[in-house]
Amino acid sequence: MKKVFIEGPISSAFIGDSIAKHQSKTSIGAHNIFLGQVRADEIEGKSVAAIEYSCYEELANEKLHEIREEAFQKFDLICMHIYHSLGTIKTGEVCFFVFVSAKRRKEVYSATEWIVNQVKERTPIFGKEIFEDQSHQWKVNS
Repeated sequence: MKKVFIEGPISSAFIGDSIAKHQSKTSIGAHNIFLGQVRADEIEGKSVAAIEYSCYEELANEKLHEIREEAFQKFDLICMHIYHSLGTIKTGEVCFFVFVSAKRRKEVYSATEWIVNQVKERTPIFGKEIFEDQSHQWKVNS
């Protein structure tokens, strides 16, 4: 099983390395990347400073494995990677990285959108929005 969860934010170096590792796979003609970044939402006059992500890792990995298997059945993919942060991620930092590769571009666009939506809908990953005044609330996915 591939490692999905990363403690802390997903760095641009990690994203760059992921792209570089695929240059040897010469059957790939297209990549698509989705990056989820923590927004400084304003809720009832308070600004979000960070989101603290947690999950039931065993169950989350099971759901992500199902999504991965379905994605390979549904789309003509060569590679597919999902990474999600755990712990406290500050506004402006990347917390979710989906990287999809195929022979042709049409496939990667459809697959990326489908995968991102499935992860959001089916995976038990929880975000606690932490406000600048240190108060918090549980995030609702939108």
